[in-house]
Amino acid sequence: MARPIWTGTLSFGLLNIPVKLMTGERRVDLHFRMLDSRNKAPIRYERVNEETGEEVPWKEIVKAFEYDKGSYVVIEEADIAAAAPDHKETVDIDTFVEASSIGVEFYEKPYVLEPGKKAEKGYVLLREVLKRTGMIGIGRVVIRTREYLAAVVPQGEALMLMILRYAQELVDPSDYKLPEGGLAKWKISSREVDMAEQLIKSMSGEWKPDGYKDDFRQRLHKVIEQRVKSKKVVRGKAVDESKLPENAATNVIDFAELLKRSLEKKGGQGAAKRPAKKAAKKTAKATKKRARKSA
Repeated sequence: MARPIWTGTLSFGLLNIPVKLMTGERRVDLHFRMLDSRNKAPIRYERVNEETGEEVPWKEIVKAFEYDKGSYVVIEEADIAAAAPDHKETVDIDTFVEASSIGVEFYEKPYVLEPGKKAEKGYVLLREVLKRTGMIGIGRVVIRTREYLAAVVPQGEALMLMILRYAQELVDPSDYKLPEGGLAKWKISSREVDMAEQLIKSMSGEWKPDGYKDDFRQRLHKVIEQRVKSKKVVRGKAVDESKLPENAATNVIDFAELLKRSLEKKGGQGAAKRPAKKAAKKTAKATKKRARKSA
């Protein structure tokens, strides 16, 4: 059973509804390992100092912001904690807007709000009133260490929490070369319009999300199964996890986690440890190039 990300309250006005914030998506990506083509040994990434070529332990790594090319300011954990919002484990709704007033480009990630014990009445009240009015709640929520803009949206029997993008995160479509003007400017005849409308009507139907499958993933699964059945598999040596360097990254394809934890400008690059400085730099660049190509 899924565990809540946090347990807190959903509040608007004087009403506080105990809720649990649950994930609303499921990752089904295929994860690959990188191997050395020469001996089929797994490739491991290391955190390498660009100047010395030596591996850097996690305890010696600090976070920094590059405010100019090659110039950094170090940010301490206390600075991040001081900037973090105070109202954690709450969804504070400060306004209600019409659901149709928010463009699809603002929606980013879904969560499910599950009511806490004895909170069902308030939960149902808010859900049903939002359905009747066609409104959704807009507020802020803290997930882990970051504050997000969010919308509380009724969906069937659930209240969904949709993370919203800030306006500053969106690119204005007018920045691109788009065709201006309407039908007359582009000399589109009424016959062409009628035919297009008829085509759309003939292809219209109900939205059935279960009818759409990730065909590429399924085909790739079949390829993997066929390779396994045909014995075209590589059996590497068993890796003794106890002998790996501390904090060694073995799931090298999980770039999201790797990049998040990387604190250098060229984060996530792999490099083999070398005694010579030039050799270390050369190897680091080559490994980075292979990682990009694989991604």
